[in-house]
Amino acid sequence: MLAMLSTRRRRALATGAALTLLGTALPTAVAAAGDDGSDLDRYYEQKISWSVCVLDSVPEDLQCGKVTVPLDYAHPEKGSLDLALARYRATGDKKGSVLLNFGGPGGAGVPGLAYSGKDFLELTDGYDVVSFDPRGVGRSSPVSCGDTGEDEGLDALDGGSALDDPRALLAKLKKTAADCDDHSGPVLTHIGTVDAARDMDVLRQALGDKKLNYLGFSYGTRLGAVYAARFPDKVGRVVLDGVDTLTEPLTEQGLAGARGQQVALEDFVDWCVKDIACPFGTDARTAREEVVRTVHSLDEDPLPTDFGDEFTGQDLVAALGQGLYGKELWPSLERALARLVEDGDASGVAAFTNGGLTLPTHAGDRPAGPARAPTPTRTRASQGAPSPSPLVDAGDVPLDNLPAAYMAINCADDPDRPTAERLTADLPRLRAAYDKASPVFGRYRLSEVLLCYGRPPGTDFIRERVKDLDTPKMLLVGTRGDPATPYRWTTETAERLGDSAVVLDNRGEGHTGYGSSKCVHRKVDDFLLYGSLPRSGSSCLSDEDGG
Repeated sequence: MLAMLSTRRRRALATGAALTLLGTALPTAVAAAGDDGSDLDRYYEQKISWSVCVLDSVPEDLQCGKVTVPLDYAHPEKGSLDLALARYRATGDKKGSVLLNFGGPGGAGVPGLAYSGKDFLELTDGYDVVSFDPRGVGRSSPVSCGDTGEDEGLDALDGGSALDDPRALLAKLKKTAADCDDHSGPVLTHIGTVDAARDMDVLRQALGDKKLNYLGFSYGTRLGAVYAARFPDKVGRVVLDGVDTLTEPLTEQGLAGARGQQVALEDFVDWCVKDIACPFGTDARTAREEVVRTVHSLDEDPLPTDFGDEFTGQDLVAALGQGLYGKELWPSLERALARLVEDGDASGVAAFTNGGLTLPTHAGDRPAGPARAPTPTRTRASQGAPSPSPLVDAGDVPLDNLPAAYMAINCADDPDRPTAERLTADLPRLRAAYDKASPVFGRYRLSEVLLCYGRPPGTDFIRERVKDLDTPKMLLVGTRGDPATPYRWTTETAERLGDSAVVLDNRGEGHTGYGSSKCVHRKVDDFLLYGSLPRSGSSCLSDEDGG
């Protein structure tokens, strides 16, 4: 799950690395058809040309490429776009490829793989390890809401006063939706998970794999489940870690997120107060109250930053959300909070608002340039088909791309669109429920729920058709202390998917298990490399308990 950033921080912070692509894909022309019976052959027969990625500090063995997919699968002749790819080549006997998605939604896979590749070295014993920037994300036709839309929409709840005037709030949100449409180009109406799953099948074929082997984290589990429902006969070895819900509406997802983050915050505070250097004191109850006061104080009186903008209480909430993803981040978070509270220096805390990738990006990531996405052009190729919308230069990825894509994808996946009257009537109840769930994260999570207002209804495919799968066994990893994807979502999703789902119960803490639990890491690798599945319902103890 992505912790949304406010406008001011999004302008100042980059979410992706400046990777330069030298490889190209050459679409030529396996028999497939679009929803209207039109030809998809040229997409399914393309081959990927891999070559070196150029970026300071990127491992020399990382390679880049691209693949071309239809803009609209219902009408594949009407346009296409390129997707950015990266891989580490297999070092052992190659079985094929394993595709990774790091979550979000809206997380770019290419920088994620570039800077966390060491976590997947074991998998190169049998696979090329591949990731990609999904459509609308990173260099793959990135969406954006521009400057004005962000100011009036994504920051609409800063300070909370907007909730006192629902009519004005809804007008701002509706304008935000229009601004996102204006700045994103045609990909915005084809950005949901269902389209991304179809892209993965084109990618599977381009990689030369008969079956898709896949490791998805957080939102990536939703993407993997949709793929399995859409292409059950193409499912290979699939792992879903940090399992997302397939059925809960955004209002319930937001409440679950607020509760999970509140529990994680309280655990952090309990840990922090044992250290004399804790900036909130040594009494847990007082420290929790001090966190709330600090958020409110910064909303009322933001701090200036080196970027010429302001750091608000909601910016602090965004940073806390990221810093609480894993215990290994707590010492750094404590030091950053001390600088904020004692010296009025927000730079350390701001560094945590890195865009919400499931796996941390590299410390050397740089701001990525203009805050607007270039509008995709459609020129006619000699064969009479539109030329693809090319990968954008790394410096042209909008600074707001990740939160803009987060909104767009979640809204495209959700069919609910309450009317203005219904939202106005429900807002007091929602505000009370979210404040009860978390006095720190509640209002922030509520803002995410409201941001679909003014957008067209999303698909009901995920709720209605991703169930009772007839596929090979898939491994679902749920972590008991996950602040973003509660463990119950793992068991609920497993029940919904049916006999194909095998559950691994990680008795640890933090968001997802592969990167934080040696036991989970080993069992996932054993399945992907050797097909060895744990018994459904078996457990991994936390590393501290000998797991």
